Amino acid sequence: MILGMIVGNVWLDALIRLGGVALLVPLYMIIITWTERKVIGRLQMRLGPMRVGPYGTLQGLADTIKLLTKEDLRPTTADRWVFELAPFAIVVPVIMALVALPFTADILIRNLTLGLFYIVALQGVSIVGFVMAGWGSDNKYALIGAARAAAQLISYEVPFILSILAVAMVASSLDIGVIVGMQGDTPLIAYLPLAFVIFVIAGLAELYRQPFDIPVAESEVVGGPFVEYSGIRWSMFQLGEFVSMVLISILGSLIFLGGWQWPVGGDVPVVVQIALMAVKTSAFILFFIWMRASLPRLRIDQMMAYCWQLLLPFAFLQIIINGLVLAYDWPHWTMTIMSLVALGAFVYVTNRAARQSGVTYQPSAASAQRVGSVL
Repeated sequence: MILGMIVGNVWLDALIRLGGVALLVPLYMIIITWTERKVIGRLQMRLGPMRVGPYGTLQGLADTIKLLTKEDLRPTTADRWVFELAPFAIVVPVIMALVALPFTADILIRNLTLGLFYIVALQGVSIVGFVMAGWGSDNKYALIGAARAAAQLISYEVPFILSILAVAMVASSLDIGVIVGMQGDTPLIAYLPLAFVIFVIAGLAELYRQPFDIPVAESEVVGGPFVEYSGIRWSMFQLGEFVSMVLISILGSLIFLGGWQWPVGGDVPVVVQIALMAVKTSAFILFFIWMRASLPRLRIDQMMAYCWQLLLPFAFLQIIINGLVLAYDWPHWTMTIMSLVALGAFVYVTNRAARQSGVTYQPSAASAQRVGSVL
């Protein structure tokens, strides 16, 4: 009877599903934090957390307790409301974006007709949180860090959206369920390899992770807009980053890798669909962790030039390729060929720009060696 009441009431059903997501998010953050420390530890020939719990599995729980009980400080001259609402302006939109993000054909909160538009719109709202954090702290270094973070996120939001637009053009829909449904035989990464690469690179920048981690790097304007935050409020910014990583990973799995459809089709048990999505999403997350341990940080001028001079023109090129193929009704394999050629050109231009950057590394006074650095 209770189950029937829940299913019959649309709003109650949605609230219960959203509440379940809100409860799972902090738990998943603890798991990802432990995984990231372990993976990076292995990549750097370390053990990672080992002391708290078996193989350090309780380290994330210990950190959570510490952050919850740590004193919450606020600068005397800070704007109280702006300072305190900034973490919510970053976390809440990301969690709301999960509303329209299905994990399988049946495990979802709501399937929206304009799901892609809804997710992209909410993903961009978090930029306001960065500006609020910098402005509300009444700290000039936090404000400068917030301005740089906003400039980065706004810039990379454009190629990020264009890569998603390329998918919407091929699918002729903004409904994620429809996009996944058309990938039963061939995932869209086969038709749009350039769009996929742009999506991943722009996603790294949206997550402000290496090599685009200037907004949170302690050596760059004393840690960016979060320098005055502590305890639970600081942890909310971290929560926003990890939830965004899960969001982008699930989204990439759905629109480029076929979601729960490819390669087995849609007529499979829910367990198989969950396994497929878990593998694809985990691959994205592990890639983002791998990049953090492998790539050096870009300077702010290098990072902005890479977006506007390289990433954005090639994102428009993918849109032009899609338009030609769809307008003249060419076979989809022609889109694959042109996108692969454009991807090769993108890799070549990026490599050439890196080699012509003029950055040198001098291991000794007698010799100097040129190293690659983007732009």
